[in-house]
Amino acid sequence: MILPNLSPARDTSSWSADAHVRSAGHGRGCACSLLTGSRSHGVGLRLSRIVHRGSVFWSAALLLAVLPVWLVAQTPGGVRVLTDIAYKQGAALTDYERARCRLDVYLPPAGKGFATLVWFHGGGLQKGDKAGTPEDSVKTPLIARSFARAGIAVVVPNYRLSPQAKFPAYVEDAAAAVAWAQANMTQHGADPAKLFVGGHSAGGYLAFMLGMDVRYLTAVGVKPAAIAGYIPVSGQTMTHYTVREERGLAKNSVTADAAAPVHYIRKDTPPMLVLYADRDMVARAEENAYFVAMMQGAGNKGVVGEMVADRNHGTIASKLDQPDDPGRRAMLNFIRVNSASPSTPPTR
Repeated sequence: MILPNLSPARDTSSWSADAHVRSAGHGRGCACSLLTGSRSHGVGLRLSRIVHRGSVFWSAALLLAVLPVWLVAQTPGGVRVLTDIAYKQGAALTDYERARCRLDVYLPPAGKGFATLVWFHGGGLQKGDKAGTPEDSVKTPLIARSFARAGIAVVVPNYRLSPQAKFPAYVEDAAAAVAWAQANMTQHGADPAKLFVGGHSAGGYLAFMLGMDVRYLTAVGVKPAAIAGYIPVSGQTMTHYTVREERGLAKNSVTADAAAPVHYIRKDTPPMLVLYADRDMVARAEENAYFVAMMQGAGNKGVVGEMVADRNHGTIASKLDQPDDPGRRAMLNFIRVNSASPSTPPTR
């Protein structure tokens, strides 16, 4: 049985059972189970449900207090999915922060001691969602399920977006999601020494920033050395163009200040696999190659860059769920090599 996270507690103020079934079940006849949390000062809510031809019927016996509820869905391939978990808590959070600062967890079908990959979606820091949107060319849930089937747990957070939030809010959210993963994935069977951070495009930028500016992880109680490795995919290494626009600068005015990963070039980072496409967006491949060259020039022996052939800015990520994809193979090998005492090495 998968036990729910009890600290921090699940925020149920806007929880919709029907929405969770749709998002995790992905259709009719989904084999799902509800797990109820318990606290020392309350018995909680006993829930049962019957699934028949896609209809879900709920019955509840309220004993003393309503407690957090998590939905665990069994998806095709045996991957277990936990949806919509709040990774930030506190009365000071805005409504927008409460809505966006949630994550989904994709667990391997079986085993223990597996690696965890915290994966941030793209969207220019202005759009995107962990569950994907109809206009997305990159289907994040497909990537997550694919890596979970390969034996790697994947944590997929949402984060606040511009213009509702400004730099560094989304980087701070990313750090908080990593802190949640470090604190909670062990109870689901993950090895805490095998925690990786990656993402595509804007998500790659967030991974870069966490790996290069140690203040963000340190602020949430995560030691920078606790991260086994970073996998930014086609991320921006200069100050992100959305950050420039927030400051009233032109989108293409190149800046490398405190909001730029390249600003923090040094030799003492966790290992990094920097992936980018041979037909990436304008100057993105060059930015990534420059970052790798500067890191290696600074004496960093743990940074490797790889240009993936026959890919553009979208397909370098959208094809990661395909077994023969070179980017996928590079990621799996990087995770295998940099996992401390691997007990369940990733498969294809």
